Amino acid sequence: MVQINGTSDPSFSALADEFARNFAERGDVGASLSLVVDGEPVLDLWGGTLDAAGTRPWGVDSVVNVWSTTKAVNALCFALLVDRGICAYDDPVARWWPEFGVNGKAGVTIAQLLSHQAGLCSFSEPAVVEDFYDQPRAAARLAAQAPFWPPGSRSGYHAISIGVLAGELFRRITGQSLGAFIIDTLAAPLSLDLTLGLPASEEARRAEMIAPPELATSNMTTDLNPSQVAAYLNPVIEPLLPNTAAWRACELSSANGFSNARSLARLFGALAAGKLVSAGTLEAATTERISGVDEVLGVPARWGAGFLLNTDGLYGPEAKAFGHSGWGGSFVVVDPVRRTALAYAMNRMGTDLVGDPRDMALIAAAYEGLA
Repeated sequence: MVQINGTSDPSFSALADEFARNFAERGDVGASLSLVVDGEPVLDLWGGTLDAAGTRPWGVDSVVNVWSTTKAVNALCFALLVDRGICAYDDPVARWWPEFGVNGKAGVTIAQLLSHQAGLCSFSEPAVVEDFYDQPRAAARLAAQAPFWPPGSRSGYHAISIGVLAGELFRRITGQSLGAFIIDTLAAPLSLDLTLGLPASEEARRAEMIAPPELATSNMTTDLNPSQVAAYLNPVIEPLLPNTAAWRACELSSANGFSNARSLARLFGALAAGKLVSAGTLEAATTERISGVDEVLGVPARWGAGFLLNTDGLYGPEAKAFGHSGWGGSFVVVDPVRRTALAYAMNRMGTDLVGDPRDMALIAAAYEGLA
């Protein structure tokens, strides 16, 4: 039996039970779970091991690559810029990044870029994963491209490329990298375990990514539209990339955030409690920018300015809930009505694109306690 560590308010005993059940019945190896209500932690749990061999216990400050849950942090960083009057969601990207405004992209706004409407879901010319590591060159390539679809006509998930695009745009606006901004503005002041990539000095705390063979991107079917081929296969992104030093050495605000549930829940709990941006900015950040079947994901999605908005109960019963999910199962859910944030981070990746049974059980149990 896996030992579960941490604390939990008795009101959320069902949530603690589901976390334990994730290990006993749903295949978790190592994971953390945290719930913050009105800015205060009411549940903070962790357990299991950092490795498949079971030799390294998951600790209170262990971190793991949370994949696209990082996009919620990316969205928050841009909301902070908007809140400070540094830029606006309706600004054309080309105002700050003139080279971007070619091939029909002159009118693409910051909000459209963050909501995956720009048509730059990956490279249009052959690419390898190392191309994402040379970010100045990758950004220049993407900026020069013609979009895969008319910008603004639909969303198409920019799974990895949004990290390059948002990172370059952020640097153009502020003169600072997103990674440095996250450390200076969020992680250090709030005492969070949260970085883009992971310094070699923090290796002892890192969880090994574990994935079943069928999750490999290279195993995808060939029945894909051109946007999906680009996003998923050009280049191929494999689930065990976080175990490589090259992946951890770069900064991708789309996919290589290293964190844990405690830090994510504290960060977004502060957002839910109105402590990071104004109510008006939060409303703008979570206003629906586009909805429908996503060109790349192939499932219905509703996008705010970088945040994934609740769709078909993905994030529980609250229609105004938002957040982001990561490949394999991690997530952060923000409920601005109940002023709560729930986060989960794990190393054993699941195969469900949506509706991971671990996630659904945790979210349902959290709302049972909040009722």
